[in-house]
Amino acid sequence: MSNTNFSVFLCLFFVCCLCCSEAMPTTVNEEPVNDRPIIGVLTQIVSDEILKPFGRTFIPSSYVKYLESGGSRVMPIRLNLTTAEYEDIFKKINGLIFIGGAADLETSDFAKVAKIFYGLALKANDEGDFFPIWGTCMGMQLLTVLVAGENLLESTTAENVAMPLNLTTEGHSSRMFKDFPDELMKALTQEPLTGNFHRYGITVKTFQENEKLHSFFSMLSTNVAENGAHFVSTIEGKSYPFYGVQWHPEVNRFQWDRKLNFPHSRHAVQLSSLLAEFFVNEGRRSLHQFDNPEEEASSLIYSYTPIYAGNITGYQQLYFF
Repeated sequence: MSNTNFSVFLCLFFVCCLCCSEAMPTTVNEEPVNDRPIIGVLTQIVSDEILKPFGRTFIPSSYVKYLESGGSRVMPIRLNLTTAEYEDIFKKINGLIFIGGAADLETSDFAKVAKIFYGLALKANDEGDFFPIWGTCMGMQLLTVLVAGENLLESTTAENVAMPLNLTTEGHSSRMFKDFPDELMKALTQEPLTGNFHRYGITVKTFQENEKLHSFFSMLSTNVAENGAHFVSTIEGKSYPFYGVQWHPEVNRFQWDRKLNFPHSRHAVQLSSLLAEFFVNEGRRSLHQFDNPEEEASSLIYSYTPIYAGNITGYQQLYFF
């Protein structure tokens, strides 16, 4: 190789090295991630007489499958433990879901236990210990009671109906929806992708007039009830990783009763998938964990067998506790 060619080679070599060094970051400031998240699910009180022989509390399997499909494991949380036991559980799980159903939102065991976890989550997040909470249907209603300090629900009947969402400006820029593909965001506002099965909710007027609610939550979407009431259908915390939907994303993939209006279209399934992944990814930001692997294994839902209930309820399967 001539001296001229060798000089050219060296110049090109150093230019390539310089470009590569500029392209590579000098430091990686990634937030710690927990790749084995466990989401707690607060059990629901059995109120139907025909189901009482099976157990005192239950969880529909659709919620369990929904969370597992997002990449998490599930821990059922009973309603008859002590405050100290709930505090211990809180240190071991990476998020919590308040499911739908029927219960008094102020006096029931469901509400009382939820209040304990809500208080723990507020304190933890304030101290930099990330912990997300999700409420579905009654679970979202419960979140509004916990934040407002009172029950502000009104008649907003949307019983067995699937609807598109009326997204607000905050909805389009929200953490919940910001990574959705454009096609799905368009479908979300035009197609009946959200299954509604509720009689009560928070009206837009009440939300806007209540200082505690509108300062704590962003209103991401609204809908119109059968009685014409304009109600809030999706919320997320402004400063806290707390989320609520008045509709049921879990039914889109895991409930199939022909008498019930469960959305099963391609976009409906995609919506359910992305929301499950979104919340589980929030759970990955929590570094809570069990210290004992045996205790962890025995605490998870895998220790329980769901019972077929499709012949007596709208759910295919139920876990009883």
